[in-house]
Amino acid sequence: MLTATKLVCSAVSRALSIMAASAKKQKTTLTMGTHSGTFQCDEALGIWMLRVLPKWTDAQLIRSRDKEVLAPLDIVIDVGGSYSPADNRFDHHQRGFFETFDGEQGVATKPEEATGKFKTKLSATGLVYKHFGKEILATLCPGVEGARLDAVYAKLYSVMIEGIDAIDNGVEVADEMRYREGTGLSSRIARLNPRWNQPKVDQAGEDALFEKASALAGSEFMEQLMGLTQSWLPARDQVEKALLARESVDACGKVLCFESGGMPWKGHLYSLEKEHGIEGDALVKFVLYEDTHGMWRVQAVTAEGTAFTNRLGLPEAWRGVRDDALSGIAGIAGCCFCHNAGFIGGNKTREGALAMAKAALAAE
Repeated sequence: MLTATKLVCSAVSRALSIMAASAKKQKTTLTMGTHSGTFQCDEALGIWMLRVLPKWTDAQLIRSRDKEVLAPLDIVIDVGGSYSPADNRFDHHQRGFFETFDGEQGVATKPEEATGKFKTKLSATGLVYKHFGKEILATLCPGVEGARLDAVYAKLYSVMIEGIDAIDNGVEVADEMRYREGTGLSSRIARLNPRWNQPKVDQAGEDALFEKASALAGSEFMEQLMGLTQSWLPARDQVEKALLARESVDACGKVLCFESGGMPWKGHLYSLEKEHGIEGDALVKFVLYEDTHGMWRVQAVTAEGTAFTNRLGLPEAWRGVRDDALSGIAGIAGCCFCHNAGFIGGNKTREGALAMAKAALAAE
C-alpha cells in the first residue's frame, strides 16, 4: 500500500505532468498577472491553482502594480481594484468588496449580511477557488465527480482555503488571542520574501522567490487534497453505503453498521442525512463497528453541533457496568461495557451490539 507521502508525491507529479503535457500541445500568448513586491500566500496559491488548468498552464506571468501593464492581461488576481469574473479580474482590496465562498455575489458588505454558510471575506485564493475550484479538482482528480466532487470542493474550502482568506484579510481566529502560531502556510510563504536587511533583489530575483512560494503553496494544496480524496472521501462513501443499507440492519432504520472502524463518520452522517432527506424521528441514533481489538462497539450519535449531547444514549441502568453484570442487567449475552455517560458500549459480537442498540431504542 502506498504511504501518504508517496500518494502526495504521485499526485503532485500528476499535476506537473498535466501542466507539462498541456504546454507541449500548444504554445499560448495568454498572460496572467498579480502584484509585484512583497508576496503573500493568497496570490501564490491562486496562481498555482490557475496553472493546473490547461488554459493557463503556460500563460506568461507578469507581476506588476502598474495599471497600464495590468490592463491588457488576460487574467489578473490580487491587484487592480476590480472584481469582475466576466473580465477575469479577481481583486479583493477595493472599497465595498465583500464576497464569500457560498454567498450571493454583490449582496453582502459585512459578515452578518452574507447569504451563505461561510462569513469570511475572500482573498485572491478564495476568489480563484470559488470560480475555478471545481474545474481544478476535476483536473487533478478525474475519478471524483458529481456529489463526491461537490463534497470535496466544500470540505477543502473549510479546512484550508478559508483560513488563507481570513489571514490575508486580517480576520483573527478568535476574539481573544491566547497565543500566536507561526508555522502555518501563510507564515512559511511570508518568510520567503527578502528580509528588510538583505540586499535588494531585482525583479527577476523577486519573481524567482515568488515561484518558490507558489510551488510551496501548491504542495500544501495537494497534501490537503490527497488527504481528502484518499481518506476523508472513502469514509464518506462508506457512511453513505451504510446509511442507504440501514433498514437491512434493523427495520427501524435508526442503526448503521460500518464495514470498517476508526474512520471519521459524524460529519459525513450529518450532511448525508440532509442530502437524503432524513430528519426528525427518522435520524440515525446508533452506529455499530468493530474496533481494532475485535470488540463490536455500539456508539450513540450526538446531536449535530454538540460534543456530548446524544440523540439517544444507552440506558441509564447499564452505565458504568461491565461484562457479566451488564449482560445480566441488559439481558444480552456477551456485553463488555457501557460508558458512564451512556454514549458508547461494547459487545463480543455484532449481533450482541445490535441487540444493545435495539434495546436502547425500545427503552426510549
